[in-house]
Amino acid sequence: METFKTYDPGDFYDELIDESGKPRPGAKLLIDRIDSLPEGDLVLRQKEAEALLLKMGITFNVYGRDEGTEKIFPFDLIPRIVSGTDWQQIESGLKQRIHALNLFLQDIYNDKKILKDKVVPEDLVLSSRTYRKECEGFTPPRGIWCHVTGTDLIRDRDGRFYVLEDNLRCPSGVSYVLENRQVLKRTFPQVFQASKVRPVDEYPGKLLEVLSYLAPDHVQSPTIGVLTPGIYNSAYFEHSFLSQQMGVELVEGRDLVVADGFVHMLTTKGLKRVDVLYRRIDDDFIDPTVFRPDSMLGVKGLIGVYKAGRIAMANAPGTGIADDKVIYAYVPAIIKYYTGEEAILPNVPTYICRNDKDRAYVLSHLDELVVKAANESGGYGMLIGPHASEAERAAFAEKIKAEPRNYMAQPTIALSRVPTIIGDRIEGRHVDLRPYILFGKDIYVQPGGLTRVALKKGSLVVNSSQGGGSKDTWVV
Repeated sequence: METFKTYDPGDFYDELIDESGKPRPGAKLLIDRIDSLPEGDLVLRQKEAEALLLKMGITFNVYGRDEGTEKIFPFDLIPRIVSGTDWQQIESGLKQRIHALNLFLQDIYNDKKILKDKVVPEDLVLSSRTYRKECEGFTPPRGIWCHVTGTDLIRDRDGRFYVLEDNLRCPSGVSYVLENRQVLKRTFPQVFQASKVRPVDEYPGKLLEVLSYLAPDHVQSPTIGVLTPGIYNSAYFEHSFLSQQMGVELVEGRDLVVADGFVHMLTTKGLKRVDVLYRRIDDDFIDPTVFRPDSMLGVKGLIGVYKAGRIAMANAPGTGIADDKVIYAYVPAIIKYYTGEEAILPNVPTYICRNDKDRAYVLSHLDELVVKAANESGGYGMLIGPHASEAERAAFAEKIKAEPRNYMAQPTIALSRVPTIIGDRIEGRHVDLRPYILFGKDIYVQPGGLTRVALKKGSLVVNSSQGGGSKDTWVV
């Protein structure tokens, strides 16, 4: 097994090794430990970790694959290390961003000041597929819209962190953060202890606090449920894991019913009232009387009860407008508008295809840009220009011309890399980082988050649905 002695960080920012080949602050203990392992030991530990994850049942479903639906989420043993100073900037930047996005959601569904002041184009917001007219004039419990957010960050060659996108609807992946940590603690116990890594396992408790905080005032001990689409959903493991960790009910739409103006759970002892739902179902499917009438996953009449203030939901319906990939381009202006501050974490430079000038630039530079559809996720509906064929670029150009509102483009970022076990070698692979942010009485950012790694050589796509894996993230 080759160790770090022959590792080549390449022409990218490497998270563990600096340009001169020396360990970055906080990484020396880990690198020395790996270098001191007997021949073949690291690969053996990697196999043991994978066996452990499978035994723990940490899987995800892949849609449209024939070889069986459940797969272990690929996991790499070498953690990503984030220094305390880097983390301070990330944490304060994310708190600022979520605070501003929450004010934005409250404003656009009520006074619409930001639209009247032309900071964000009105037609851009109102024409979005994720803007919900049904939420107009509504303020959710405690005035919070986005209770759980997963914001994707990347680090460029210059060593700076940039926000790649925000996920405010039903962000997934936090269960992998918690389980990866359990595995890593067993693999490198001494290094873990000595590195003073900040804990991540407070998350379920913090999430429960947020959900309890949303309950109506007169309810002493609220009944809380995690609303899942069911076992065929790709994140079902996470839904059941979080409900079990919080000690709350895991429910599907068919387990709930609206009666006497409240939402009730069907139990063997009759109906039981539910006060708060942590929903892991998209807006479209949540209530067939308001959104998609063909939905079999939701609860008839749920939105009526919600609007009457008799049940709370996290995240609030309508939050999707704030993670529309075209609205993303305006987030620095949104932060400035509501807080008077400059964004602590910058956006990646973005071209909006509905603007004639931007669109002309995008169409003539498709070979060097990444183009994304406004409301797709999981690495779908995107074009990575430098890696696409002439025919693929031409086909994508037609899509942009047909529906310019639906597309935005960004330069191809040289994502930072982390040493990764590939066969019996350690090679650099590109990563991003998704920290999880909870908004209740105050804003909590889980230290670290999910580091997703592109396991294919040279690939920049880190999504699990596209063959990516994950690493433990150590904030030291």
